[in-house]
Amino acid sequence: MKLLEGLQQDENIANDQDHAHFMHMSVPRIGIGMDASVTPLRHGGLSLVQTTDFFYPLVDDPYVMGKITCANVLSDLYAMGVTECDNMLMLLGISTKMTEKERDVVVPLIIKGFKDAATEACVSVTGGQTVLNPWCTIGGVATTICQPNEYIVPDNAVVGDVLVLTKPLGTQVAVNAYQWLDQPERWNRIKLVIGEEEVRKAYQRAMDSMARLNKIAARLMHKYNAHGATDVTGFGLLGHAQVLAKHQKNEVSFVIHNLPVIAKMAGVAKACGNMFHLLQGNSPETSGGLLICLPREQAAAYCKDIEKQEGYQAWIIGIVEKGQRTARIIDKPRVIEVPAKDRDVVLW
Repeated sequence: MKLLEGLQQDENIANDQDHAHFMHMSVPRIGIGMDASVTPLRHGGLSLVQTTDFFYPLVDDPYVMGKITCANVLSDLYAMGVTECDNMLMLLGISTKMTEKERDVVVPLIIKGFKDAATEACVSVTGGQTVLNPWCTIGGVATTICQPNEYIVPDNAVVGDVLVLTKPLGTQVAVNAYQWLDQPERWNRIKLVIGEEEVRKAYQRAMDSMARLNKIAARLMHKYNAHGATDVTGFGLLGHAQVLAKHQKNEVSFVIHNLPVIAKMAGVAKACGNMFHLLQGNSPETSGGLLICLPREQAAAYCKDIEKQEGYQAWIIGIVEKGQRTARIIDKPRVIEVPAKDRDVVLW
């Protein structure tokens, strides 16, 4: 993100432009540092909302990886409260280390997963770019045109709000633990706290969570008067909370008390000598949930509604208090195992 700050326009230039286009004056311009860019258009009252993302494969199922990628790209729009996306492009770097046969099997599956997730989000994928590359990379671009009431500028948190999280943490730990099943020296470090079947189940839960769209969570942000949100991805829960806090108009700070974590993953993280920094909020997540600032009196109803519509939980994890636009996790946060009880036939 630091590297992109050079792209940020000079304030004076931006202001001159705003005067040149009088329609811009009442429409915010949001750029580097937040989840999506919001650009006022020269056509009255409309804004272009756009985001891009790409990363390396982290699960061994190419179809699911395609779905996770699409969900992750769209997540940046959903974090702005935008629920409808007008267009998507797909970015695909195909590894030169794959044989032709591997390519012929893997690439169509990745594309199908991406496309199926886009269909679920009611958006078409109209093109993209494919390159040969030493590493396999997958990503996309999501674009939509919005009226001001269709997005939520993420800067209105007030003292007394609460923080809600819509997906559990621990995806990185679950993926790594699964990979360690084939690495005896790594596996020996965690096998005292978790069994092989439990690792496989945690991995399935992580894949299911990462492939899930944040669309309903975004729609309900409008219904329950959210004051702003971000999605939890590569910087971990605390990293994204800090970025969101920094962008608030009011002098507020975020304090996180509860950490919902995929079952058993907190124990695995501890057994690894804290290499993940999971309980410190610094473990990267992929396609994580939305972290939302909600009025205290609306938050419980939001969590109940999302569970009713999606069949998945959301949690109140912290509070907004007076402060200097910072975020922190308390010394001994309460870890919420997700799910609380393991049932044989279902994931959650």
